[in-house]
Amino acid sequence: MGKADFLPVILGSDDNAYGMARAFHEQYGIKSIVVTKGHILPTMHSKIVEKKIYDELDEPSVFVKSMLDLYEELKERAEKLLVIASNENYAELAIRHRERLEAYYVLPFIDESLMDEVVYKERFYEMCEEYGLDYPDTLIFKKGMDPNMELPFDFPVVVKPSDSMTYFNAQFEGKKKAYVLHDKESFVQAIEQIYSSTYEDSLIIQDYIPGNDTVMRVLNAYVDQHGKVRMMCLGRVVLEDYTPILIGNYVGIIGEENQALYAQYKKFLEEIGFRGYANIDLKYDRRDGKYKIFELNIRQGRSSYFVTANGYNMAKYLVEDRVYDRPAPTEYGSNDYLWHAVPKDLLIKYTMDEKLKAQVMDRFEKGRASSTLYYPKDLGFMRRFKLRSFYKSYYARFDKYFKEKE
Repeated sequence: MGKADFLPVILGSDDNAYGMARAFHEQYGIKSIVVTKGHILPTMHSKIVEKKIYDELDEPSVFVKSMLDLYEELKERAEKLLVIASNENYAELAIRHRERLEAYYVLPFIDESLMDEVVYKERFYEMCEEYGLDYPDTLIFKKGMDPNMELPFDFPVVVKPSDSMTYFNAQFEGKKKAYVLHDKESFVQAIEQIYSSTYEDSLIIQDYIPGNDTVMRVLNAYVDQHGKVRMMCLGRVVLEDYTPILIGNYVGIIGEENQALYAQYKKFLEEIGFRGYANIDLKYDRRDGKYKIFELNIRQGRSSYFVTANGYNMAKYLVEDRVYDRPAPTEYGSNDYLWHAVPKDLLIKYTMDEKLKAQVMDRFEKGRASSTLYYPKDLGFMRRFKLRSFYKSYYARFDKYFKEKE
C-alpha cells in the first residue's frame, strides 16, 4: 500500500477533536490520529480515531519529544501530517515550537507574535480599537488594585482572565470560565478568589451586555496559507452550558447569514495576517444595535461541528489549502441547520426566545439537526451506552444550575 496524501493529527480528545475527526471521516473516509494525555468520553470507543497517549503532553519538553517520536511512527504512512489543535493550550504549544516541528508537520496556525497580540485579551482589545471592531466597554484590572474601586460602568459586570492559558491551569474553589457579577460584594469576592490562586495576570472587567443566550453569535472562519479567507460561517446561539466550569460553551446553534459581519471580519482577519481556523464570539447589543466581539480564538471552536453540519465541511478547507494548494472562492455560510450538544427535549425546554424555540422544534421535526458525538457511522454498543449516560447527566445539571438570564 502506498503512502496516503495526508493524515490529520489532532491534539486533544474533547468534543472539538471528535468534531474534526468526524469532518475528516465524512469528507475523506479516513481515521484521524488523536494525540492526547488520556481517555475522555468524546473520543472513547470510536472507530474513526486512532489514539496516541502521552502523559504530560501539555508540558513543553514532553510535547516536542512526543511529536517528534510520533513523526517517526507516522512518516511512512502519509506525505503530509496536518496538525489540528482542539484547544488554545495545544495551539500555543504548536506555535511556540514551530521551529522544531515544521520540518515534519503542516502547522496551519498564526505566527507567535500575532498569537501574543490575540491571546492576551488586554492587547486584543487594543487591536479591536485599531481596526474599528465593536467590543464591550472594558476596564483592565491588575493584581494589587483595589477591588472596591469605583467602576466606569454599572453592575452587572463580566469578569474574565486576560490570559486564558495560565488561567486554565490555575486551580481554586468556585472557579468559573467567566463571571457575571451583580453587585460589589460578589465582585470583590471573585477577584480575591482568582488572585488567591496561581493566576497573576490582568483581569478583564466588562460592561454586561443585556440579553439571554440567544443574543450570542459565533463566527468560524478558515484563512489559507496565502492569507485569504476561504470560509466563514455564522451561528446564532440557542443555548449555553450552565455547568460552572463550562459556562460560555454553546450547546445549541442554528446557522445564520449576515453579509455585513462576514465582510467586516474577512477584512480584519486578512489585514492582521491571520492563518488557519478562527473562532469568534460576538454578542448583539440591543442598546446600540451593534455586534460586539468578546474574543478571537486561534483554532476552531468546541462547537464548530455546527459549520460542518451546515454543509461547510471544516476539514475540506484545510486539505484543499495545505495539501493540494488549490485556489477557491470564499464560501459564506447561508444555511440554517441546527446543531445541538444536549438532548432534544432539554434544548426545547430551555430555549428562552419563543420565536427561536419554534425554529428549533421545526428543525427537529424536519430532521435538520445533528449532534457532534452522535455520528451514525460510529455508534457501537459501548459508545452508544456511554453517550446516553453522559447526555442524561445534563438533565440534573440544568435543573441545578440553570437560572434564566435577562
